[in-house]
Amino acid sequence: MAKDKVLDEHVDGDSYNWVADFVYGGIDGSVTTFAVVAGVQGAGLPASIILILGFANLFADGFSMSVGKYSSDKAKLEQYDKIESVEFGHLKARKYGETKEVREIMGGYGFKGKDLDRATEVVTSNPDAWVDLMMRNEFNMTRENVNPLKGGIATFASFVLIGFVPLMGYTLSPFLALSFDTIFVLTCFATLLALFVVGAVKAKFTVRNWFFSGMETLIVGGCAAAIAYFVGYLLQGLAGSI
Repeated sequence: MAKDKVLDEHVDGDSYNWVADFVYGGIDGSVTTFAVVAGVQGAGLPASIILILGFANLFADGFSMSVGKYSSDKAKLEQYDKIESVEFGHLKARKYGETKEVREIMGGYGFKGKDLDRATEVVTSNPDAWVDLMMRNEFNMTRENVNPLKGGIATFASFVLIGFVPLMGYTLSPFLALSFDTIFVLTCFATLLALFVVGAVKAKFTVRNWFFSGMETLIVGGCAAAIAYFVGYLLQGLAGSI
């Protein structure tokens, strides 16, 4: 039942669903920015370096990721449209061969005898349904419910918003009577919580349990930050020699 519900949510309606892009942009933004913060903290560098590198990463990587998302979605739609156009041409130029392929496909679904004849007739009487069947079975392609521009914007917005969480404490540090180390500890908790929430929301688009999905995202982000922290710690001597 849970799986059917998720699948229904995916196919219900034709409007673009921005939540998936927001979730994945938020995960990438929080993980990469958190890694920058942890690396600089591990190297023992001042908060100003965290802010410079953190915000540079936040906007540059966010822009890069959004452009990549836009280009990828646009390429998918263009590829689908091109192949679809070719298939519509085949309906006229190679009608017999295309009809035979439909018959083979429907036979694979279990149709036989008169039922197979009728199913083939029904499909080939509707050019749109005919081409859609060929796209799905011959090329393993469907028209995805994507919007390149909206996808790029949602990705960038989530990358910046969620990615700002690891920088929040350092941005507000002039107004907080807290030590540098305390701010880092609070940043760790806040970022890991944000990762867990985003990972839990991600479960909406899968059949996984929300808690385990949240924990998986938290662990991945935490491991990335830990690696960056220890690399920074091991290389902290370079800061004084450069």
